[in-house]
Amino acid sequence: MLGAAHKPGALPLRPLAIGDMYDAAFRIIRFNPKATVGSAVLVAAVAMAIPVVVTALLSWTVDLSLDRSGGDVSGSDVAGMVGAFGSLGLGSVLQSIGLILVTGMIAHVTAAAAIGRRLSLGEAWRATHGKRWRLIGLTFLLGLMLTGIIAGYALTWVPVVMLAHGWQVASYGIVTVPLFLCFLVWFWVRVYYLPVPALMLEPIGVTAAIGRAFRLTRRQFWRTFGIALLTVIIAQIAGSILAMPVSLVGQAMLMGAGSAKYGVLALVVTNALTSVISAAFVAPFTTTVASLQYLDQRMRKEAYDVELMARAGIVPS
Repeated sequence: MLGAAHKPGALPLRPLAIGDMYDAAFRIIRFNPKATVGSAVLVAAVAMAIPVVVTALLSWTVDLSLDRSGGDVSGSDVAGMVGAFGSLGLGSVLQSIGLILVTGMIAHVTAAAAIGRRLSLGEAWRATHGKRWRLIGLTFLLGLMLTGIIAGYALTWVPVVMLAHGWQVASYGIVTVPLFLCFLVWFWVRVYYLPVPALMLEPIGVTAAIGRAFRLTRRQFWRTFGIALLTVIIAQIAGSILAMPVSLVGQAMLMGAGSAKYGVLALVVTNALTSVISAAFVAPFTTTVASLQYLDQRMRKEAYDVELMARAGIVPS
């Protein structure tokens, strides 16, 4: 009875083991399908509908054949190709932006599930009110930081390549590449991984969310890294398996239509469908586990489980 009393929702209100997290993640997705999988599918489907529609229209007006062995290519054909693949790139960008907002919604869904509440799609969306632009800004800032780190390291190679000899360049790479990869892993865990749930679930801003994530992962690096890495591996494998049938069908279509007028359309449709299917599982699962890790760290370091019990009505507030 005591265990049941301390589990009003999808997870036990105590520091979580990895099994607790995965069990809770699947429970949250199962009992909140519209606000988790539904939101990810909706965003991905709307974004990927753009390149499908654009490419279909172009396929009826210009030649989008993938077989150009004849060498007869007009300017309109080139423009059609650019439009088709450009729309695919645009759809991918819009999907990424939409999934950023989905991560914010899922953070609220996870926090609600911890105390036994189930959020609908509309409730999860309304819960992000006032934080949506901050969430996009946070994602942009983290991406900018990561790009700056990679660019800074790449620039260190310029004088080495220009001034050093061959064995010196090789030695520099042998020493610095592993160190740089280790730093990227450290940055991912300590800076990049937990700011989103912190931003969405606490009354803080963008930079404060990054600092909050840094403090929560202090002395918890290896545990956070291990669970995060395993989650990414599981999600990518599962997403690939789910998308494999569509990929196989798409490859068969390309083999039959590769030289025909609708070859590019078959390629775009295949990419769109696999993207939607992957997003339907990968985004909800990885985001839910990250949000659970955020709650776990707060329960371990700040007795947040007592506050959750009070919200659930288990103990007096």
